[in-house]
Amino acid sequence: MTSFNDCKLNFGRMYTYDTLQEIANHLLSRTQLRPKIGIILGTGLGSLANQLTDADYIDYQTIPHFPVSTVDGHVGRLIFGYLKGVPVMCMQGRFHYYEGYPLAKCSMPVRVMKLVGCSHLIATNAAGGLNPKYKVGDIMLMKDHINIMGFAGNNPLQGANDSRFGPRFPNMVNAYDWKLLKKAKEIGKDIGIDNDLHEGVYICLGGPNFETVAELKMLRIWGVDAVGMSTVHEITTAVHCGMTCFAFSLITNLCVPEYDTEETPCHDDIVGIGKSRETTLTEMVARMVKHIHMELKK
Repeated sequence: MTSFNDCKLNFGRMYTYDTLQEIANHLLSRTQLRPKIGIILGTGLGSLANQLTDADYIDYQTIPHFPVSTVDGHVGRLIFGYLKGVPVMCMQGRFHYYEGYPLAKCSMPVRVMKLVGCSHLIATNAAGGLNPKYKVGDIMLMKDHINIMGFAGNNPLQGANDSRFGPRFPNMVNAYDWKLLKKAKEIGKDIGIDNDLHEGVYICLGGPNFETVAELKMLRIWGVDAVGMSTVHEITTAVHCGMTCFAFSLITNLCVPEYDTEETPCHDDIVGIGKSRETTLTEMVARMVKHIHMELKK
């Protein structure tokens, strides 16, 4: 009989360095672009990918060893294209732990981005606003996160470490590049959204259920500003790979830690808020991409 630990070991061998290099080589054979910037689009934010020009679309199911996205609002394809003239690699749909995928599999595309040649990662997500100063439609620049699943021993870096990706014990201090955070705030002011822009701490919970009132009260005590079900394991993997990271949350609903409220989060509403902020988010990401591109050319 195969034990649970044997299954974990077998899974780990699915994504060896050579397997990930095979995926990267397959993608490079299907596009002429060689981007330095990878972008992950969260729930309701996938329409940003429609702004890419001269794009090559690669469905997840056509990529060797790749999982598929099962969540509404996640198209499930990689796109190599130009965002306002800058080549990027874009995930239109990500993988979540609540879909049944281990965290290492959820964040596997980040390592593929690294092997394709990306040095920078921009990660976006839809999140519930826990900070009482936030309102629906606001944008929270992620200055830090709480890896609560990691506290429980569930980390995408578990298992044998391959030093070709990074060190056994990566340092997560300043995981979110402070220079990019500063630039994002400048961009927010330039495009007139500085009143809707915040800087805060994000937490990733396992999902798929939304949180109880008691849980929200606890998270507020911890200093959490926004709650979601993604991103943390992707950033952890990116930092391990030596990538420079920038991330933000679109606040699509409010987390109200009170029992006598009729406000309840709804997935359809989350997707709708993303669509309503499409123009603003595209402009912000495009300007961030342009800035990174110019910095890399120096």
